[in-house]
Amino acid sequence: MHPPLTPHRHPMCLEIIEEFQKCHSEHPLGKFFGECTELKVKLDRCFRQEKAVKRKVNFEQSKKLQERLKAMRKEETAET
Repeated sequence: MHPPLTPHRHPMCLEIIEEFQKCHSEHPLGKFFGECTELKVKLDRCFRQEKAVKRKVNFEQSKKLQERLKAMRKEETAET
């Protein structure tokens, strides 16, 4: 199962999403018998890569926030 195929949520995978949707519309019965499986595999790989990039960015943001909070706590304890 894949996430919703909304283009604005997956800019990295836009081309593959369009190909996959086109395949489904061109092969309404074939999609049930593996006609679009190769594109589905590509789409899954792209989503994994996209998720890894997002995870890395979120981790870096979290790291910066933790450092800021640590500095604020340090200032608070120095004032008292």
